[in-house]
Amino acid sequence: MTRISLREDIAELMAAYAHCLDDGELAAWPDFFTSDAWYRVVPRENFERDLPLSTLSLQGHGMMRDRLYGVESTIFHAPYYQRHILSQTHIVSHEDDTIEARTNYLVLRTKRDLPPEIFNTGVYHDRIVATPQGLKFAQRFCVFDNDLIPNSLIFPI
Repeated sequence: MTRISLREDIAELMAAYAHCLDDGELAAWPDFFTSDAWYRVVPRENFERDLPLSTLSLQGHGMMRDRLYGVESTIFHAPYYQRHILSQTHIVSHEDDTIEARTNYLVLRTKRDLPPEIFNTGVYHDRIVATPQGLKFAQRFCVFDNDLIPNSLIFPI
């Protein structure tokens, strides 16, 4: 895989991931991960101090699908839309089939009757692997900058 092709493939993975969540296609969300992937949403302070406490920590497709069942079937909330704005991805390292990458993100949340609000901002710390099905996240840590998430975290970031 050439460096340009790799960048294009990573950009497509990031764009497809954001559109999946922004379009509400939650059932497809686990497919962006390897079956044993680790998805974690963690405040920056805890991440930088290597503290284990996370706002959300899911390991593997089973936990991800369980979370989606909860979102769609048991959590009651006012409906809203999410919109992801992403920076260009910085490839930190690339060895064999494993890529370490960082991407800044901003998630806007919009309720129909209110102005949009910044819901969350931070950095994705990703470990991406090449699989026969294309690039997938083996690890995605959503490290958010502030200590507080307004209301609650419902949808994946």
